This record gives sequence, C-alpha cells and structure tokens, in this order.
Amino acid sequence: MYMKAAIGPNGKPTAWLQRSVFPPINSTFEAGATYGDDEMGLGWNNVPFDILNHRAENGPADYHVRIGWLRSVANIYHAFAVHCFADELAKSAGKDSVQYLLDLIGPARIIDLGAKGDDAEEAKTYPLDTGRMRRVLEIAAEKSGWGKRPMGKGRGMGVAVHRSFLTYVATVVEVEVDAKGQVHIPGVWTAVDAGTIVSPDNIRNQFEGAAVFGTSLALFGEITATNGVIDQGNFNNYPITRMNRAPRKIDVTIVASDAPPAGVGEPGVPPVAPALCNAIFAATGKRMRELPVSKTKLV
Repeated sequence: MYMKAAIGPNGKPTAWLQRSVFPPINSTFEAGATYGDDEMGLGWNNVPFDILNHRAENGPADYHVRIGWLRSVANIYHAFAVHCFADELAKSAGKDSVQYLLDLIGPARIIDLGAKGDDAEEAKTYPLDTGRMRRVLEIAAEKSGWGKRPMGKGRGMGVAVHRSFLTYVATVVEVEVDAKGQVHIPGVWTAVDAGTIVSPDNIRNQFEGAAVFGTSLALFGEITATNGVIDQGNFNNYPITRMNRAPRKIDVTIVASDAPPAGVGEPGVPPVAPALCNAIFAATGKRMRELPVSKTKLV
C-alpha cells in the first residue's frame, strides 16, 4: 500500500492519496480477476476525513494461491495503512495523536458517499456520521487515560478509529516492549457504537475476542507458500497469541445509541493492528510498515 499527503501550514493534509494493490477475493471464483473493486468500500474509498482532496486507488494484482475471507476482510489492512499513516502525520506535525485524528475527522456531519442502487437504501438507513466516530474516539481516549498516565521506557500507547459493517469503533492499545524485543500488552480499551443494542453481553464478548484476535494477527499472523504449497499446517508453525502475550486487560465501552442496529462480529478487529503498531512506535520509535510485528527487530 502507498500513502502520500500534502500538508498545510497547520499540519493538516490538504490532499491525501492512497493506493492499494492486492489480489481480490473474486480471483478464487473468476479467472483473470485482478482488481479488488468490491473490497474498496471496506475502509478505503470511504475514509471519513475532512480533507479537501482525497484520492483512493487500487491496482491490478495477480493471484497465485486461493484466497478467501477473514474476520473483517479488507478492513484489516485498509485500517492498518490509513491509521498508521495518520499517526505518522500527527508525530511529524508534533501533535497529539487523538487530537490530530479528531481534526482529521472534522466537525460532526453526515458524509454523502454517492451510493447508488441497493447501496443507496443502506446509505439512507446507515449514513456515515462523523459525530458518532468522534464520540467513540473521545470515549476510548478517556477510558484509557490517554495523555494522563506517564509512560516509562519501552512503554507507549497508540490509537485508531474505524467504521466497518456500519459500526463505529475506536481502540487504544498500551504496549510494553521488553529487553528482548517482545511486545506485551497491558491494556486494550475499545469504545463501540453499533446502534441499537439487543444483547450487551454478547457485544462485549465479541469485542473482547476481537482484541485478542486482532493482536494475534498483528503480532504473528502470516501465511507463506513455497512452490505453490502453503507452508503452515497447524499451530506449531502458525503461532497465535497465548495467555502470556494476550492483552492483560480488555475494557469495552458500549455507547448508547438509538440508531438502527449494526454489526458487532467483525468491526472490533480493524482498529487493533494500527493502534498496536502506533503504540510500538510510541514505545520504541520504530514504525511498523510490514506485518506481522514478529518480523521486525525492536531492540
């Protein structure tokens, strides 16, 4: 993925360019499919930032193995690219990451995505509301004690906010990088606005699970192939987050809302990786431009 921005005198972008190249899921079913058109709406061409000029592109990519769906699908890598870049711009401007995100989102408003056909009816029922996005970001920051707790050597906090499956989610991750370069996660704080709530316990369970799943993907998740054959066969060579590396504390705040009910099974995952990687930067000064984190030497 390629990200570039033109910065105005106040540190806020006046133009934002993003280009994504990946094999589309449709390549599994359609010979010759090389453009991820359907995936563009999963957090790439609908970034709700208050920027005068915003261009989102995707390029062709050949596929070499069968690919499919993962929890939150393309939102995972789109959120990673957008929010790691936003954090990089915040640090470059010398500004607080939460406040910079709020400035990028801009005032509370409804964004017209120009949806047509069946998507137009969905957009009418579930408009992109930046006021709801600002609110979850502010709540997650408050719950985590953002900017109020001293971070010692090798410790840091990171933040990301993302809308997927019509639900608004903000996540703050705190990390501790030890002398061996291992990443430990003292806490994850998430605020979620999924509209009208029916089963709060189920929602809390989904987002607690998403925190563990998301950190697992970011830290270790990788599939490789040799001569067309997948290398990983089981958990012996596809590591996942275990108890000693999982978040020690997961705090989920469900925002009261009278909006129509939206998704909860997948939206918790996308903000985790960028928030985690932004926290690693705060702790070590090293930017994660490639996942999983385990591929980067941190000390």
